[in-house]
Amino acid sequence: MNLEQLRQYCLSKKGCEEGTPFGEDTLVYKVMGKIFAITGFVIPLTVNLKCDPEYAVELREQYEDVQPGYHMNKKHWNTVRVDGRLGKKEVEKLIDHSYDLIIKSLPKKLQEEYKKF
Repeated sequence: MNLEQLRQYCLSKKGCEEGTPFGEDTLVYKVMGKIFAITGFVIPLTVNLKCDPEYAVELREQYEDVQPGYHMNKKHWNTVRVDGRLGKKEVEKLIDHSYDLIIKSLPKKLQEEYKKF
């Protein structure tokens, strides 16, 4: 997966917004104002994704390309090398997991707004 494929997949998510709140070299993907993915223009291409803590440990043990979240809460975030050995479908699955965690954590009022998209 390359950066453009990553961007397009994140932007295909319902209600997703792309921004650069941390500087022009860092792309941030949010849904309902909450971050679910962070990437940049660096090689190797990586993305920070939210993850269930138990699943995060399992992924790190299983895949060399999944590490504790860089500059993030390492219990809840993974840094995933996108252009490494993980296939496109596996990366998309991890993006979906991050996105779904954010949706489930939204207050009921925001979940209702989300449903209107």
